[in-house]
Amino acid sequence: MLTFGAIVVANVVWPALFLEMRLLSWWIILIGLAVELPFVRLLTGFDWQRAAIADLAMNAASTIIGILLIPIFGLAWEYAADFTLYRYWKVGTFNPVAWVATLVLAVTLNAIIEQSVLRWGFRQRLGARGFAWLSVANGLSVGLALWSVFQNPPRP
Repeated sequence: MLTFGAIVVANVVWPALFLEMRLLSWWIILIGLAVELPFVRLLTGFDWQRAAIADLAMNAASTIIGILLIPIFGLAWEYAADFTLYRYWKVGTFNPVAWVATLVLAVTLNAIIEQSVLRWGFRQRLGARGFAWLSVANGLSVGLALWSVFQNPPRP
């Protein structure tokens, strides 16, 4: 599958591109759906079938929107960090702070998108507590994707 990240990676790279490509892996998507399903059920009170439909809708939206937003926000982070943190610490793009920022950014974006789908598509108002639990669920799957980048780095 050719993604925005795969196109850009030919010339310039930053952590969010590597993460985005891994987030689109079939096995990460399946694990993410399985991890989030019980969270959706508990947060919404839906039966398993409706929770599965909501889970699929939420993750479809966060995947489609995230294909563009994760790399764009990741690049914005890199641009801002380059003029502040990186010059002060004298580090490059692929440093521990950048990877943690990329993880937090992806988790937050996914949780915002997914909470919006639940709110507007399923009339569920989760509030701050619900957002926190969606963030935990997303943290598990995004964290797994990030871990897999380090275990099996993308090849040029």
